[in-house]
Amino acid sequence: MNTPGLRYSRAAVLALLLCGAVTAGLAQGMHTGATEKSAKDPGADKPRSDPRALVQFPPEVKRETLATMRMHLQGLAEIQQAMAAGDLDAAARVASMKLGMSSMHGDQAQQEARYMPPGMRELGARLHRQAGEFALVAQDAAATGDVRKAQVMLGQMMQTCVACHAAYRLK
Repeated sequence: MNTPGLRYSRAAVLALLLCGAVTAGLAQGMHTGATEKSAKDPGADKPRSDPRALVQFPPEVKRETLATMRMHLQGLAEIQQAMAAGDLDAAARVASMKLGMSSMHGDQAQQEARYMPPGMRELGARLHRQAGEFALVAQDAAATGDVRKAQVMLGQMMQTCVACHAAYRLK
């Protein structure tokens, strides 16, 4: 096995591990209940301390926003799968379609943004910009074979998601 291929395989494994960590963090971060009851823990009905800013959405907008976030997470997973398979053109297409600026669907995006605090809106806009940049970098990588910059950009996109979920929670 040649060294560049081995390096790529390690990078792909690291990217998949990061995706697992982000997925677990997002799943935990999307839990919006202030309390949890457990038969094993009688004190579980006490409110938990959650330092994240509470963002209030009307129920329908909240459902749509959570669905959008799940679509973004699915897009990140598809990008990683495409990169691991060496299909950088597919990774670029997924980034553009599911995460890029064109993935924002007019009225729905405006409706969601209306209820977001400025910092949350900025993180969302940053993710969409990064996805567009990633698509260009991935297309370049498909032509040159140098995937490093695409891997770095993917990590930055994931960190943007993590930063948002660490700072905000939906009500």
